[in-house]
Amino acid sequence: MKINSIILIVFLACASFVACNEKEFLDLKPQGALNDGVMNSTEGVPYLLNAAYSALAGPNTTFGAMNSPVNHWLSGELHADNAYKGGGGPSDNTNFHLIETNVIDATHSSLNNWWQSLYHSVKRTNSALQVLEQCDVAEVPDVEIYKAEMRALRAHYYFELSRHFNKIAWIDETVLEVDYSKIRNDVYSRDEILGMIANEFEEAAAVLPDSFKDLGRVNKYVAMAYAAKVYLYKAYRQDPATNAVVGIDKSDLEKVVTLTNNVIASGKYGLLDDFQKLDIVEYENAEESIFAVQYSTNDGATMTLPWAYCGVGHVNWSALLNTPKGPYNGDDFFKSSQDLVNAFKTDQNGLPLLDGSFQDDDYDQVIEKVNPDGSKSYINTNIDSNVDPRLDFIIGRINVRWKTYTKAPVDEHWYRDFNSYGYHFIKRFLVSPESGHLATTYPWGNSALNYQIIRYANVLLWRAEALIELGRQDEARPLINQIRLRAKNSPYVTAWEDKEAYPTAVDIDGYAGKYVIGEYPANGWTQEYARKALRFETRLETALEGERFFDLVRWGTVVETMNRYFEVERGKRVYYQGCKFTAGKDEYFPIPITQYNLSKGAYSQNPGYGAF
Repeated sequence: MKINSIILIVFLACASFVACNEKEFLDLKPQGALNDGVMNSTEGVPYLLNAAYSALAGPNTTFGAMNSPVNHWLSGELHADNAYKGGGGPSDNTNFHLIETNVIDATHSSLNNWWQSLYHSVKRTNSALQVLEQCDVAEVPDVEIYKAEMRALRAHYYFELSRHFNKIAWIDETVLEVDYSKIRNDVYSRDEILGMIANEFEEAAAVLPDSFKDLGRVNKYVAMAYAAKVYLYKAYRQDPATNAVVGIDKSDLEKVVTLTNNVIASGKYGLLDDFQKLDIVEYENAEESIFAVQYSTNDGATMTLPWAYCGVGHVNWSALLNTPKGPYNGDDFFKSSQDLVNAFKTDQNGLPLLDGSFQDDDYDQVIEKVNPDGSKSYINTNIDSNVDPRLDFIIGRINVRWKTYTKAPVDEHWYRDFNSYGYHFIKRFLVSPESGHLATTYPWGNSALNYQIIRYANVLLWRAEALIELGRQDEARPLINQIRLRAKNSPYVTAWEDKEAYPTAVDIDGYAGKYVIGEYPANGWTQEYARKALRFETRLETALEGERFFDLVRWGTVVETMNRYFEVERGKRVYYQGCKFTAGKDEYFPIPITQYNLSKGAYSQNPGYGAF
């Protein structure tokens, strides 16, 4: 079993002493067994650094992490066209159902959880920086490196706040706690906030070393890669009154090109040779991982809850609900949408259907058949189309082999409510049941698998996007094809061998699908076509990783995409009746009413939601 540190191994034993208090961030102060004298001295530095890093996994455990997940399955995927809520039906956790159906206002409790958790995390970095600013090199030889790490972590937390809530309060280590409620959230525009975040990363990169021996720490190239991501967001300038994209800044794009080049040229990173290795613990810190939340099992961490004992270690509580039944014994939330399934269809050349025709009919429609003995069989139909092999790396399908699991293929016992949510669910982010890494106690279905914040494929896609928008699309095509070739050369999902025991298992010439994927040719590779290809490739390669909604907002395509999605899907999902996406409002979540009250009226609301 893997035992990785969340950060420095020497700090791990101290994590429980510095967990943040479950109060609103405006009244937050580090609590625990260590007194203020220790926490405000060089003696407290290890504890403060550990607290800031451990916040990457979410400052709150159990249901706190579930309601403010670091993997953004709620805000980045459920809120977009990639996922359904899942679980026991629309009434099972109605807060999440409201996110899926886009019925959101400032009273939604999940929004306050996200805001609060991210500002908890900011507070941890600020607490560390306040102490580090009082240290000198004689006392703490690596003080400048530690400060750079804290600034980079703070930039990460602020980036998440910015892309969720748009209007945010910028609080750094120089602000006293008594003044928190005086800081307005409209002092800086979106572009200014993103510029400040990018600057934090760039200045950190100038100080940080190329690497650390300890897993999970922010090195020079992590900071550069993250700066590239922020500049890419910033490049798409938005009208602050309508959230509409009004232009693309070339100087920001040039920054993306330079920074991604530095990361690629370092030679430290690369694509794994098999897409499926992304969900294998043994490869989680291999060449594709640039920045990841380090999770672990068998590390001595235990927790006794009113309903269960948790002794598996520092696992990803954000995935608490998001495993199927079957051998995972999960709650079956976070289901792949039919629209995402259809998006993996390809043409005769193995290229995506960029004209939108992938939505014309549904791939892998499942029909229930009642057998003479009263039992039921589930038959996969409409599976003659060519499909990208990543379909069956990312999405679980009934009657199809599940990872390297040696028992029968997925059946109806893995599902909770296929009448509401269909027969597809996520296959990513889960280890194979027989891998030896699966938790056998609560939280069910969890493992030591890391959550990747930035992987090498992201860097290639960001670089390709910037090059295309700069009119240098010919340089972008090999980058996109590099990602597609990895998928093409990965071992495909094979058919189930035991046809006698499981006659309904999908078998297409020995495979679970008619896999056809090709490279984009030079012919016809115009800027407009390249832009469509890049955006489609981004959806496929990063499907269900928590980025989809934010990508759509950045590109300025979210209104058209989501309203088309609701139009197509409402005939399959009855609860989508009446759903719509409103331009000039729904691009960002509203500022939570609780935070407005805590600010004593200092905060202003985002466009479209009306004033407080």
